[in-house]
Order: sequence, then C-alpha cells, then structure tokens
Amino acid sequence: MSQRQVLQVFEQYQKARTQFVQTVADLATRPQNIETLQNAGVMSLLRPLLLDAVPTIQQTAALALGRLANYNDDLAEAVVKGDILPQLVYSLAEQNRFYKKAAAFVLRAVAKHSPELAQAVVDCGALDALVISLEEFDPGVKEAAGWALGYIARHSAHLAQAVVDAGVVPLLVLCLQEPEIALKRVAASALSDIAKHSPELAQTVVDTGAIPYLAQMILNPDSKLKRQVFSALSQIAKHSVDVAEMVVEADIFPAALSCLKDPDEYVRKNVTTLMREITKHTPELSQIIVNFGGIAAVIDYLGDSKGPVRLPGIMMLGYVAAHTENLAMAVIVSKGVPQLAICLEEEHEDYIKAATAWAFGQIGRHTPEHAKSVAVANVLPKLLHLYLDPERSEDLQVKAKKALKSILQKCTYLPVLEPLLYDAPSNILKHVICQFSKVLPHDSKARRLFVTSGGLKKVQEIKAEPGSALQEYINAINNCYPEEIVRYYSPGYSEALLERIDNYQPI
Repeated sequence: MSQRQVLQVFEQYQKARTQFVQTVADLATRPQNIETLQNAGVMSLLRPLLLDAVPTIQQTAALALGRLANYNDDLAEAVVKGDILPQLVYSLAEQNRFYKKAAAFVLRAVAKHSPELAQAVVDCGALDALVISLEEFDPGVKEAAGWALGYIARHSAHLAQAVVDAGVVPLLVLCLQEPEIALKRVAASALSDIAKHSPELAQTVVDTGAIPYLAQMILNPDSKLKRQVFSALSQIAKHSVDVAEMVVEADIFPAALSCLKDPDEYVRKNVTTLMREITKHTPELSQIIVNFGGIAAVIDYLGDSKGPVRLPGIMMLGYVAAHTENLAMAVIVSKGVPQLAICLEEEHEDYIKAATAWAFGQIGRHTPEHAKSVAVANVLPKLLHLYLDPERSEDLQVKAKKALKSILQKCTYLPVLEPLLYDAPSNILKHVICQFSKVLPHDSKARRLFVTSGGLKKVQEIKAEPGSALQEYINAINNCYPEEIVRYYSPGYSEALLERIDNYQPI
C-alpha cells in the first residue's frame, strides 16, 4: 500500500469520527432521540473520542456528552460511572478554550440534577479546574466555569461551602465587573446560589464586596441580568438584619421600585422578593421601604400580576403590617386590603390563598379600626369558607382560622360580624359572640338593631355547654335586654304561648 493510500485511510477515518460526533451532538438536541442513543451505548463510544488527536473531535464529543447528560439524571449518572469526569477535569487544564467551554458544560450538565451528582463532580477535582477556568482571559470560558460552579453550589450549604473554599467568590465578584453581559449574569446567578443557604455564606459574599457591584446593575437594560441581580440581593438580604441594612445602604431604593414596571415578570417578581426579604426583619427597615413609596408600588404590582408571581408581594404587605399599628395602617391607607381581597378571590392555588389569609391576619390584628378595615372588604365570610372547606390544604385551613380569630378578637363593628352568627362553627362563634357581649352593653342603638335584624333570636338558638366561655358571652348579651324580650325570642316561646291559650279559661 502506498503512502498516499495510507494517508487516505487515515483521512477517511478522521472524517468518519468527525461525522459521528457531529451527528450524535446534533441528534442529542432532540429529546425523541435520547433513548435510542442511550440504548445504542453512545456514551462508551464518545468516551475515547474525548482523547482524540483532533481538537474539533474532542470538543464535539464533549458537547454531545454534555447534551446527553443535560437531558436526565440517568444519563448524567452514566457519565459519572463511565469515569468520564476525571478525563474532562484533566483536559480543562490542558486544552484550548473551545474544549474548556465544552468540558465545563458537561460538568454543569451532570451537577445540575442532584446533590449526589454535584458531589461526584466535586470529588473528581473539578472545583480547582473550574477556578482556573474562571481566571482565563476568554469570557466564554469564564462564563461556562461560572455556570458550572453555580449549579454545584445551589444544591446544599455543604456544596456551596466547598465552592467558597475553592476561592471562587472573589473571582465571581471580578466577573461582575467584566463588560460582557452574559458573564455578569452567570456571576450574579452563582453568587445568589452561594448566598442563599446560610448567613455565613451570605456574609462571605458580602465581605468580598459583592453588594456595591450588584447594586450598580439594577437599572441595566438587560432583563436577564436584572433578574439575577435582584435574586442575588434577595438571597443576601434574607438572612439577617445586618446584611439587609447593608443592601439598603447600597442606595438601591427608590430606583429599584421603577423595576416593578419592567416588561419582564421575573424582574418584577425578584424586586418584590427583595422588598419582602428586607421588610420582614424590623419595623425600621419596613419604614424605609414605606417612605420610598414601596407599599403603593407593590399594591400596583399585585393589580398588574396574576398567579405565583403575586406571592412575594402579598407576603411583603403581611410582613410590613405585622410590625406595628402604624405600618399596618399604611397598608390600609394605600388600599392594600381591597387588592388583597381580589387576590384571595382570583387565585386558585391554596398556598397563595394561605399567604393572603395570613396577610389579612397581620393587618387586622392590631386595633378595632384595623379589624374593621379588613372586615368591611367582606373578607371574614371568605376566610370562614376557606377554613371550613375540606377540599383545601391543611396549611390554608390553619392560616384562615388563625387570621379569622385575630381579626374577630379586635373587631367591634357589629354589622360585619352578624352574618357569621349563622355560619360559624362553635370554636369561631365563641369569638363572634364575645365581641357582641363587649359592644352591646354600651350601645343602645346596636342593641335595638341586634333585635330587629334577628341576631338576638339567633343567639337564643345557640346550644352552649353550661359554664363554657360561649355560655358566659350569651348570658352577657341576654343581660342587655329585659327578660321578657329574651323569652320572646327563645326557641319554643311561641309554643308556650299557644299552650297558655289552650289552657286559658275566659271569664
């Protein structure tokens, strides 16, 4: 065989390898092909090609493996069991930028599925290799490495701590300062995934100086970047008063409020989440947000939104109202109660209804005036219905019951309480009757109205245990009226009168 023929054989072999990896990489982009590729044993065929002499074949083999591992955890596990990860990690330090991007993609695709698979990536020494990639000149390599590190860190505090211990956080903060938007996004996302787990991890991010760089980007025109920036700030602020104050001191308000009108719903949601995480800590932090117009902005946001994105806004109003009477009144004055009533009516998911019920309880529990503001929005019958509905989740029933009791214990506006006399079970009725027993002794107009509306008659029909609190409240109400009035409205009184007529002998 001549030299030319030998070269042709090698050329054909190279073309065949190239065509094979390109075809597999292309097929792996379509879900319907994945099972066929898996059954054909494509993993074991791709593995030797990672060490191919031709760089493009190496890169495309890694890309194909990444796409397969990305699809489900079974394929990701096959990558781990096939001892492919150590090969990739070794190559990360040795190969060109195109291969590094593909290798980091495989590590990310494996790590994303579960803490166990992420741990397998860590165990094969990937962290050090990814840290070196974060220091590369090429922004695409940095982006791929940052993405993989974020996917490892997001699973647990233990994995996030391993990422931090590898020296990642200062490099991610440097990435925030790079001009490439995609790299900024990935860096902010990874910092968010690290900070979310514990106060200590959040403090590490803060100590590295991340907050000022994140704060600078809140008005960036790129919506995907803003999503990650507000997510990172939320995950930092949620842990303690100190870090929440540091976020506020970065002067992100009132500028952040303008993002509640952003076209991207996840930007709007993440801004509201940040406000929730800040306001939950102290009355002082809540007051700062209120002073910037935060309550009105969130109420408008709730009016413009539907579904799960409403949840952080609902909770934010609840947290603000929970702190003090004045802050709860600020929610009321800003027309927060009618908007929350709309959310309670419109939303179908029990967890959103539960959060809304909880928020009503926080608003109405302070004074009679607060309770009246909630009650006149026709909220009490709705809360009662949710509490009594066996189809609802236990969490919703508990929160509806608790909110109902909190509001009832302060409500002295009798017209909204009277309908509950007819529908409430004894454990709720006790609180309703209690409020009547407090108000009626001091209000003659209310006493008359209570008789003419049928309220007194209904009270006489209630069967209470002798000596119970409910019986005491009923006695207190009855003591507000002449004995013959009470007798007149008692069950069986008309029959007693008829019996007296039957027994009466005319003179």
